[in-house]
Order: sequence, then structure tokens, then C-alpha cells
Amino acid sequence: MTLNASELPWDESSGLETFLPLDLQESSSPPEVPPLTIWGVTLCVSGTLIATENAIVVTTILVTPSLRAPVFLLLASLGLADLLAGVALILHFLFRFCVEPSDWSELLTSGLLVTSLTASLCSLMGVALDRYLSLSHALTYGSSQSRRRAATLLLLVWLGACVIGAGPAMGWHCLEEPNSCSVARPLTRTYLSLLCGGFLMVVIVTLQLYAGICRVARRHAHAIATQRHFLPTNQPYPSKHSSGKGFSRLILVLSVFVGCWMPFSLWGLLGDASSPPLYTYATLVPAAGSSLLNPILYSLRNKDIRKVLLHACCPHRFSHSTHTHYPVDV
Repeated sequence: MTLNASELPWDESSGLETFLPLDLQESSSPPEVPPLTIWGVTLCVSGTLIATENAIVVTTILVTPSLRAPVFLLLASLGLADLLAGVALILHFLFRFCVEPSDWSELLTSGLLVTSLTASLCSLMGVALDRYLSLSHALTYGSSQSRRRAATLLLLVWLGACVIGAGPAMGWHCLEEPNSCSVARPLTRTYLSLLCGGFLMVVIVTLQLYAGICRVARRHAHAIATQRHFLPTNQPYPSKHSSGKGFSRLILVLSVFVGCWMPFSLWGLLGDASSPPLYTYATLVPAAGSSLLNPILYSLRNKDIRKVLLHACCPHRFSHSTHTHYPVDV
């Protein structure tokens, strides 16, 4: 996605002009590869980091037979979506600075980025749903039926993400009608409004699922405390420490989730082609930056995945023993 051209409140040498369409920058001159800028380097480095860390997560889950619980299928989907987001940023850098930009390259990178961000956000909702089900249906969690449901859910998520991401290539673009552009060229305002409206709905549903997780966790903690009322008052309650630690992690996860996705979702609904491009850049960066944080917040905090990675790095120090799954790690 590309920011729209308008009056920038800074000098063009700042480098943000590399996000602007060339035909609007200088319509009288033939297209040429723009000079490399600090924004371009940042774009390439960010995409490389995102692709690398998510490739590690996806590879770890796929090559480990013991990581086949529903939660790992969802984490693999999340990692694959964020991996594609990193690839989209790298392709945008290559098409912008290494070869002559063209309409098809804009449509390709925009479609891939929309697909990856849609799949990433829906996978995050799937992770929240999995955590809720693992608490409310603990006895049946991890069964073959649960894995089939998770696989079906992911299939629907990726089919939907691919259909939505194909929108720009199927005609939902403003390359021929600049007046219909949204805050993120070449997406039309109608297309981006529908996309951001869907993003907001997913965010709201995810928050509701985490609220349900809090309610179920409180009921479990109350039941445990009731059963242990006969313990001496000077003896610590492990469940209280775990609940406090889990609540802090939950607040961190939700803060990052809302902080990354809410700004661009709202700005995509409220802004238009005449809006300052700085606002679009400032809201789109956190949405893409969520792909950098997701592996740390979701996958690398999982005990099973950490064991596999530590065993791969130091096989003689860490034993690759039988795993005990911890689907809810918040």
C-alpha cells in the first residue's frame, strides 16, 4: 500500500516521498527508480526481521511432531501470515528501489499485504478463541475433533484472506481513478472502509473472547481457593501468583493488540485521499509492526516451542523430552 500524495509538512529529502506514487510526484518526467533513503532501508530491515523470526516459528512447529495441538496450528497460521507480511515489505522495497515501479507491482504488494494482515488478525482472534475453549472445555481440549475444528477454521480464514487480498487485482483499485483513492493507494476508499470495518469487528470479537477468558479464569481461581480454604494462612497460594502473572500478561497482550490495530482501522474509516500522508504512515506502521511482536508475545512464550528451540540450539544441554502442552499462556 502506498501513501497518497499531498502537501508534506517537511522537506522532500526526508525520504517519505518514496511512499508516494511517481506519477503524482512528477507527471512530466518518465518513471525512474528513486534514490535509496532511510525510509527504504528501514522498510527492508523491518521486513527481513519479520520474515526471519516468523520463518523460525513456522519451521519449528512444522518439523516437530509433538506440536500438533490446536493452539500450535493457530500459532503456525499466525506465523505464516506475519511471514507473508515481511515478504510483502521486502517486495515493496525491491519494486520501489531496485526496479522500475509499475502498476502491477503496486497491486501485487498491496494484495499480499492485505492478505497477510487479514490472516494475521483473524489468526489472533483464533488464538483468543482457542484459549477460551481450552479453559471452558478443558476435558475435551486437544482431541482429534478439536484439531479438525481448528484446521477447518484456519482453512476458512485463509480462503477469506485470499479472496479479500485479491480485491486490488480484481479491480478494487484507484490507479485509473485517482479521485476514488483512499488514504492508502492503490486501494479505493470503499474497499479500505470495508476492510477496516471488518478489522474493527474482529478486534471487538477478540476483546470479548479475552473478557470471557478473564471470567472463566476467575471462576477457576475461586473454585481452587474454596477447595484450599483449609490450608494454613501462612502458606502461600501458588494459584494467586499465577493468576496475577497471567493477568499482567493478558494486559500486555491486549495493549499491544489494540495499540497496533485500532489506529489504522479507525483512520481507514475516517481519512480520505486528501488527508495528510503522515497520519497514514503513523497508523500503518503499528499494524505492520504487530507482525514483529506477535512471535514474541504468542509463540516464543509457549513452553513447548521454547523447549524445541533450546534443544535445537544446545542439544547436549537441553533434553528433548515429552512435551506437556500449555495452551493458555496468558
